[in-house]
Amino acid sequence: MLAITAFRTALTKAGVVWFGIFVLGLGFGVLATNLGFPWWAAFLISATVLAGSMEFILIGLISAHSPLVTIAVTTFLVNFRHLFYGLTYPLELFKGKLRKWYIMFCMVDEAFALNITERDPKTMWWVHVGLHASWAGGSLVGALGGAQLLGDVHGLDFLLIALFAVLALDSWQLRKDKVGALLAAGAAGIGMVAGHQNMMLVAMLLFAGSLVVRHSRG
Repeated sequence: MLAITAFRTALTKAGVVWFGIFVLGLGFGVLATNLGFPWWAAFLISATVLAGSMEFILIGLISAHSPLVTIAVTTFLVNFRHLFYGLTYPLELFKGKLRKWYIMFCMVDEAFALNITERDPKTMWWVHVGLHASWAGGSLVGALGGAQLLGDVHGLDFLLIALFAVLALDSWQLRKDKVGALLAAGAAGIGMVAGHQNMMLVAMLLFAGSLVVRHSRG
């Protein structure tokens, strides 16, 4: 397939998703500058960190001066699911180490969902490039323009909380797991009381441990 044909196929297939990622990037850029990051730092983070929701968590942890251990463990736990993407993704379709490394770098939920049934490597490549460009481009526009337009708006730091609240509600609608919800709430409560500055690390480790115990018992 010709490159231009592959791009058109990818645009038809993923254009709406690219737009959604661009809008999400706008929010990230505005939030990052609102938290005190310079525009270039917001763009640099978005260009080098492509990991679903982790970018929002990362700027929150950095702005809160969280320890590196907390940042590292949180990143591992949040993005652990990507390990399973790599086990089933057809990397063998791509030629060259650099191209394969870039595909692995761009392996996010949307890329996996859009490409898992695709077998044309050029189309798959453009899907990844489009997702990366949409995210980084949206963040740059948000950091440069959004800060000027929305810099005085209060409550933008609530964007991350709102994002995860919506994700939690969406997950609840798909599967009403009362035990899982109680375990998550309990871990968060203990983390707030005992974790102090390491609240997220403590809560995530407790929740992960409780899930392991729960499923090991069947």
